[in-house]
Amino acid sequence: MRHGSDQRQAPSRVVVTGAAGFIGSHLVEALLADGNTVVGVDRRAPHTDPAAALHLERALTHPRFSLVTADLRTCPLAVLFRHSRAVFHLAALPGVRGSWGERFGEYASSNVFATERVVSACEEARVPRLVYASSSSVYGSGAGATQETTAPHPESPYAVSKLAGEQLCLAHAGQAGATLTAVVLRLFTVYGPRQRPDMLIGRALAAALGGPELTLYGDGGHSRDFTFVGDVVRAAVAAATRPAGTSVINVGAGVSTSVAEVLSTVEELTGHPVPVVRLPAQAGDVDATLADRSRAAELLGWAPRTTLRQGVSRQLAHLTADALRT
Repeated sequence: MRHGSDQRQAPSRVVVTGAAGFIGSHLVEALLADGNTVVGVDRRAPHTDPAAALHLERALTHPRFSLVTADLRTCPLAVLFRHSRAVFHLAALPGVRGSWGERFGEYASSNVFATERVVSACEEARVPRLVYASSSSVYGSGAGATQETTAPHPESPYAVSKLAGEQLCLAHAGQAGATLTAVVLRLFTVYGPRQRPDMLIGRALAAALGGPELTLYGDGGHSRDFTFVGDVVRAAVAAATRPAGTSVINVGAGVSTSVAEVLSTVEELTGHPVPVVRLPAQAGDVDATLADRSRAAELLGWAPRTTLRQGVSRQLAHLTADALRT
């Protein structure tokens, strides 16, 4: 990958799994803008999935981007990864609440089995760097800023599946004589344009703009470290280009904001109240998250640049622009 003084070198080939997703599509655009040749892998096809088509609208016409519509659990991967300088593994089945009960088999298949196939294929193709998108949910509830050395305490099957994916990456990269290095990024609540429609900020903005009422689980006192997608993308690119070695790194804004504060920000920016339907807190919903980002600064030279108000304002502008297009 081109970075810093390497920008005069030939473009590097990189792979992004989950390329049609929220974070993946932003990462694809950033990598293309950096001069890389990007192969996206996603089981959602733009010609059948409107969200995938919208997310990849810019990338699909780019001469250095190609999309492979495939399922990571079954497709041949080593041939896709060959000659790649880095693989960004973002594909996963998301959501805490949906991971309980009968659907856990899907989470285990998509988040654990598929990750094992990705890591094994990276080894076979001799990819030097794997960047794995994990989740702050592996920590569970905690007081104060959470460091990477904090013992994981996942409180949902989804969090268990993400922690298992982490361990697979670290186990493979930790083998004697391994040529693969793996950087695990524990992402704290990511928001911004193209955010999944089930996430808080997108639902709050939609409710304020006349959409369905916001279903709020709990009293609004729980808090999250909300991290803007553009900042997350910068961290991911740095994780593929910096000599970080095999490591686990928090990617969070370092500020914990309550849900009530988020709703207040949405109301100020939109000029409208957010109608709310309150329901009891759900299993697996942690009380608070807050990242200690010291390691990200040390190993990646990374710090967030976007305040919550700035990020929500950009997400609002994106929603408004989309509404005008339809």
